[in-house]
Amino acid sequence: MDEIPRDRLTGSLRRVAVKKHVAAIHVSGKLTLLQRKLSNVLLLNAYDTLTSQPRHQIDARTLCLMIGYNSNDLVTLKASLKGLAETVAEWDMLDSEGRQEWGVSSLLSYATLKGGVCEYAYSPALADKMHDPKVFALINLNIQRRFTSGHALALYENCFRFVRTGSTGWWSLDLFRRLMGVDGSQYYESFKHLNAKVIKPAVAEVNKTSNIVIRPETRKRGRAVTDIRFLIKENPQLAILDLDDGAGVRHGAVYARLRELGVSDRLARQWLTSHGEEQVAAKLEYVGTRKNVKSMVGYLSAALDGDFGIEAQADAPVAANSAQARRLGRVQAAVQARTPTQRDADKRLFLNQITEAGRRADFERFGWMSPLNKAAILAFWDEFSPGIFDGIDGD
Repeated sequence: MDEIPRDRLTGSLRRVAVKKHVAAIHVSGKLTLLQRKLSNVLLLNAYDTLTSQPRHQIDARTLCLMIGYNSNDLVTLKASLKGLAETVAEWDMLDSEGRQEWGVSSLLSYATLKGGVCEYAYSPALADKMHDPKVFALINLNIQRRFTSGHALALYENCFRFVRTGSTGWWSLDLFRRLMGVDGSQYYESFKHLNAKVIKPAVAEVNKTSNIVIRPETRKRGRAVTDIRFLIKENPQLAILDLDDGAGVRHGAVYARLRELGVSDRLARQWLTSHGEEQVAAKLEYVGTRKNVKSMVGYLSAALDGDFGIEAQADAPVAANSAQARRLGRVQAAVQARTPTQRDADKRLFLNQITEAGRRADFERFGWMSPLNKAAILAFWDEFSPGIFDGIDGD
């Protein structure tokens, strides 16, 4: 897990930088890649009410799509939630008065699936620690979903929280093996095997994939390696994947307009960081011209997601085909009815089916009104939401 979310429940947010991390929460590394991603999405979903509400909820189908599960594979989802409840988080730190505090907690105190909703909770002690940016850092999910290796994501999580100090500090190899989830393996008792199979591949993926660059250093006793640390610096080439804390945008006029509409502080900063003030301002003007809109915030979110306005130009060629235009209208309405998290999951699920670079770029630009993907979009929504086009005749 890691820093603070910010991308429309798909991204994450890095809060104001702390001068010093006073502690680290060590999480057992024996999580699959999907379990680790699941843990981060659950934390992101709960973060704003982490200490004020005892339990949290998220649509189970959306959760599956966000993590990459088959949305009907509840067996896998149940197993992963069970794994999180059985995984231990441990901390050893100084409290605000300088006293030593050790603690241990399961990652989730409970989780239930009922009526298509996943409800879950954290222990109060762990929630307090995870909500404090001096202790814990949330991971940007834009970065998380680029990882293909569980070891690499685990290493990134455990290094990213120390980016401001430039080093993880020395870890014993026993602790490092535990963080990577390979403790108890006789094979990885050999540093040669640990280095070749875990450290080198994980470091390479972190440096290629994420917003930090890390370099391992080892310490020996005699000829045997006993400790390891990672030197950390920001990766300027991928800094765009990370989000600043948004403190500056709070003083802008566009931020103020968003807040007046009822957009939350976090979501307003996410939109401004992801889309830029100019684009958000343009969408605000566009949404302001619409009549009979039930939810201005929901419509604005759909406009930002789907690039409404640009889409008006994009779907001009289909105007003559009323049946197709009506189907695309149904798609727009379906997208608008989805939550921000669901919309992001829907788009990524669709993009997984598109391999041609030109078509992917067209979808990135025009969203669900992409001219190059009209047929694929209609087929996707017909399967995704059976009956969505009922009552529309013609091709």
